[in-house]
Amino acid sequence: MNELHFAAISVEAGTTQVQSLAVRPTQLVIAGWTGRNAEAIEHHIVELEALGVPRPSTVPLYYRASATALTQDENLEMLGEHSSGEAEPVLFYAQGEWWLSLGSDHTDRQVETYSVAVSKQMCAKPVARTAWRWRDVAEHQDEIELGSQIWEQGRWVDYQKGTLAAIRPLPSLRDGFWPTGQDAEGYFMFCGTFAAIPNSQGVAIRPAERTRLLLKDPKRNWVQSHEYTVTALPVIS
Repeated sequence: MNELHFAAISVEAGTTQVQSLAVRPTQLVIAGWTGRNAEAIEHHIVELEALGVPRPSTVPLYYRASATALTQDENLEMLGEHSSGEAEPVLFYAQGEWWLSLGSDHTDRQVETYSVAVSKQMCAKPVARTAWRWRDVAEHQDEIELGSQIWEQGRWVDYQKGTLAAIRPLPSLRDGFWPTGQDAEGYFMFCGTFAAIPNSQGVAIRPAERTRLLLKDPKRNWVQSHEYTVTALPVIS
C-alpha cells in the first residue's frame, strides 16, 4: 500500500503550526458533477459531450477508484496522448481529522467517451504535498481559490480558475457518500472541478505535457501548489 506524506498545516491558539503527516490511502472516491450552479453543470456536461462523453445518470455522482492511483510523484507516464488533468479540492481523513489538500483527477478522455467509470481507473491521480486541517478553513471555504495552468506553446496559460463557492459544500459531498460516523483512516475524496478555459481555437479540455495546480486561502494567506509532467506512452496494437 502506498504512503503519502504531507506538510500538515493547522491553527493552535491562534498560531499556525506545521507537522509531518503520513497516511496510507485505503479508499478513493471521485465526486463528479458537483457544481452548485445548474447552468455551470450543464456547460460542463455539454463540454464533455463534445468529446463524446455521455451525460451522467444523476448529479452529484460518486465514482470508486483504486486508492493505489494516488501519487505525489511529479513525473508521470500515461498511455496514449488523450489524457488531461483538472484541479480538484481533496478531502482526506487521517489521525482523527479531516484535511484539505489539492489534486488532479487526471483522466483518459478517449476511454471516457465510452465509460467514465473505467476512465477513472486509467490514470494516476496526482496529489499535493501540503494539507490544511479542514476545521480551520471550513467556515470560509467559499473564499478558497482553486485553479490550474497548463504548459502550452512555450508558456503557462490559465486552464481553470474559480473559487470553492462554485462547488457544493465539501462536507455535503463527503457525507453524501460516507454518512456521519463512517469516516476512517485513509479515506480520500476528490470533490469536483470547474470547466476548462478554451484556447484561441475554442478548444477547452485538452492534453498538456505539464500541469500546475493551485489552491489559495486568501483569509489565512495559505497556498498549496503542485506541478507534474506527463510522458505519453505509445499505444501498441
